[in-house]
Amino acid sequence: MSPLRWDVLLLGFVLALPVLALGLRGDLTAEEVAMRLPWCLAAAWGAVAVLRVAGTPRTPDGPAGKKQAKRPAELADSTAPEGEHSPAI
Repeated sequence: MSPLRWDVLLLGFVLALPVLALGLRGDLTAEEVAMRLPWCLAAAWGAVAVLRVAGTPRTPDGPAGKKQAKRPAELADSTAPEGEHSPAI
């Protein structure tokens, strides 16, 4: 994912607003503001990456399209004894 996507840049600008305000108010020097702005972009990139991963629906094959391990044939064909049925949910 590119760090120059529109959603990353927009969130980076929103995260940079307090830093820019502190610079305009005089609490931070221009050098300190310039050092903190790339961190705003990095935080935005990380937040968008986490939201995109969390918002992506899972595939029927499992996470990231991996095939799930199948049960061995002897376990799949066996039946539980009469007294050991699982309770109804």
